[in-house]
Amino acid sequence: MTTPIRSAFVLGSTSAVAMAICRELARRGCRRFHLVARNPEANARFGEELRRQWSAEVSMETTDLGADASLERPRLPAVAEHDLYLITAGSLGDAELARSDAAEALRITAANYSGLLPWLTAIVTPERIRRPGRLWVFASVAADRGRPSNYVYGAAKAALTTFCEGLLLRCHGTPFAVRVLKAGFMATPMTEGKAPPALCASPEAIARSLVASPDRRGIAYLPLWWAAIMALVRLLPPALAHKL
Repeated sequence: MTTPIRSAFVLGSTSAVAMAICRELARRGCRRFHLVARNPEANARFGEELRRQWSAEVSMETTDLGADASLERPRLPAVAEHDLYLITAGSLGDAELARSDAAEALRITAANYSGLLPWLTAIVTPERIRRPGRLWVFASVAADRGRPSNYVYGAAKAALTTFCEGLLLRCHGTPFAVRVLKAGFMATPMTEGKAPPALCASPEAIARSLVASPDRRGIAYLPLWWAAIMALVRLLPPALAHKL
């Protein structure tokens, strides 16, 4: 029997897909949200929308994933118990700059992998996974093969995917369900002008599909047809792959 999602913790709450998922959750009865984002003004506006339209209880928090990844003073976040933990934080960064600027490469890595580790560690505790709950982490199809156009981003997402696959296997046999979501292009500001419109799924469609089956586990492509596309991409010989 599916346990309803009545509360949600969202890291990356101002992303288009996070907002679409939160709206879909609210339509289905979720009434408590903790929103974590880098931009406090945008976060406050979205929090007010959830309060006004669905009478939701909303708390908010601001974070800088680059600072969270600091080895000198890593953040040790306190994460309360929720029915769903949704991780959508990430950034493409400046891929061209990252080829020659190590600082930009590290910023991209922090935004998409290392800065998320303190949060994931705080969520997936031995105590929490003994009780029902869900963790949905958005990775990317870019993790499946290195591409000359965005290999720093892809490497960070590959590291995140491997880390979360370990969490998935660790939680096998427990009431805590982990999903790693390899998302393809979505119609969001992050990909505007960088992807063919025909390959871009809407955040709303993604939200509906996820919330309709909240207790699934495992690694999934979003939308599903990206699995076939990436299977072909992985088979490309270097003479063709270098054009990606």
